[in-house]
Amino acid sequence: MPSIKPVILAGGSGSRLWPVSRAMYPKQLLPMVDEQTMLQSTVERLEGLVDRSDSLIVICNEAHRFLVAEQLSAVDATADIVLEPAGRNTAPAIALAALHAVSEGKEPPILLVLPADHVISDRAVFHAAVETAAASAAEGHLVTFGIVPTAPNTGYGYIKASPAGEAAVPVDAFVEKPDLETAQRYVESGDYFWNSGMFMFRANTYLEELGKHAPGMLEACRAAMDKGMAETDFIRPDTDSFLASPSDSIDYAIMEKTDVARVVPLDAGWNDVGSWEAIYDVRAKDEQGNVTEGDAHAVNCRGSIVSSESRLVAAVGVEDLTIIETKDAVLVVHKQHSQDVKVLVDRLKENEREETSLHRQVYRPWGSYDSLENQEGFQVKRLIVNPGAVLSLQLHHHRAEHWVVVKGSARITLNDDEFDLGVNESTYVPIGAKHRIANVTDEPVHIIEVQCGDYLGEDDIVRFEDNYGREGTNT
Repeated sequence: MPSIKPVILAGGSGSRLWPVSRAMYPKQLLPMVDEQTMLQSTVERLEGLVDRSDSLIVICNEAHRFLVAEQLSAVDATADIVLEPAGRNTAPAIALAALHAVSEGKEPPILLVLPADHVISDRAVFHAAVETAAASAAEGHLVTFGIVPTAPNTGYGYIKASPAGEAAVPVDAFVEKPDLETAQRYVESGDYFWNSGMFMFRANTYLEELGKHAPGMLEACRAAMDKGMAETDFIRPDTDSFLASPSDSIDYAIMEKTDVARVVPLDAGWNDVGSWEAIYDVRAKDEQGNVTEGDAHAVNCRGSIVSSESRLVAAVGVEDLTIIETKDAVLVVHKQHSQDVKVLVDRLKENEREETSLHRQVYRPWGSYDSLENQEGFQVKRLIVNPGAVLSLQLHHHRAEHWVVVKGSARITLNDDEFDLGVNESTYVPIGAKHRIANVTDEPVHIIEVQCGDYLGEDDIVRFEDNYGREGTNT
C-alpha cells in the first residue's frame, strides 16, 4: 500500500466563533477545547497512524504562516507549509497539496485530508476508519468519512450511502443542509451520514478526477505550483496563476460528479466545533450545566457559557446563553442562535470594523503587540519581543514613536546608532528615522510604545531589512 501523507487544511476564519476567532487569529490556531490549539490536536491525532517526521502538508494563508510554523514546531511536527495566495475553497487548496505530493518524484502517496479545526475524541476508532479508507483509496476511490449522526442536525450536509455498511461503500448522493423534519427522516433511515469534510485518496487519482470535472481549476493550480517559489520554510504558489482558479469546494467540484466516490462510516466523537453551541457540547460543565472560563461567575444560571479574557464577567439567572468577553468585544447570544453569529460578523465587516479581523493583541513573527489606547493623533501599544527576535529595520512617514522598556533589555538601532535600553530607560524615534528593536537576551522584553502623528495605520511602514522574509508594509 502507498504511504499515507496527511494534508491539513488550516485556512478559514471561523467567524461563527467570534469574538475569540478572528480572520487574523482563527479558531484552528487557538486552544478552543483544551490546552492545545486545534491545529496541534489535529497533528497529535495522527500519532501511531503516520510518522510525523515524514513531512505533513499544511495549507494555510500568508498571514498565518509564522503562527502555523511555530505551533507545528511545538509538537515536533515536520511540515511542508503551502501558502494559499487567496481563499478559493477546498478543491483548489487540496489540488495544491496533491501537486506538491506528486512533485516529490516518489510513488504518489495516499492523502489523508483533514480540516485543522475538528474534534475527534476516540482516536482508536478514527485510526481504524482511516485504515479502511486507505484500502479503498489504494484501489482508486475518492473516499470521504461519513459521521454517524447522533441527532437530526440542520447545520450539516448529509451523505446517503448505497448501501450503508461498516466498510467503504458507494455514495448514492450528497445532500444540502436539510430542514429539521427532513433531517429527522434521514437519521431514522440509517442510510445518511453527516458530511465531515475529511477525505482520503491517492494524490494522482484526485488530480485525474479534477482534470475530468474541473479542468480549468487543475490548470490554474498546476501553473501556480510550477511558477511558485520554495523558500526555507514555506512553499509559495504563484498568486496570479492561482487567482485564475475557480473557487469551489471539493464536494461540488468533484465528489458530487465522480463515479468513484466512497464513504466510510465514522463514529468517533466527532465535532466540527463550528459554533458556540458546539463549543458548549465539548466543554466540561458544572452541576448546573454551565461552562465558565477565566474570571467568570454564574449564579442561578443553567446551560450557559460565561467566558472572560480580561475582566470580571458575572451572570445571574440566565439560561442557555453564551457570554464571551475579550479585551475589545463582548458577545451575548442565545444557544439556539449560535449560527447567526456569522450574520453579525458579516454586518461588522460591512461597517469596516477591525474587530472582525484583528484582536487587540496582534501576533507577529517576532512576538506581539497589544493596543492599549487608540485616539486621534496618538496610540499606545505594549510590545513583547521574544528572545532572539528582531523587528525589521524600518521607518515611518507619518508618525514618531517613544519607547520605554518596562521589562528586560532591548538593543535599539536608530539611524547610524546602536545602543541598549534597560528597565525604565527610553528613547525617541523621530518621523523618518530608520529604526529597529532586537532582543539579544534569553528573556522576553516588554516595551511601551507611544505613537504620535497624523496617521497611525500599520501600512505606514517602509522596510529595509527583515529576518522573516516580509516585504512591503503590514505582513
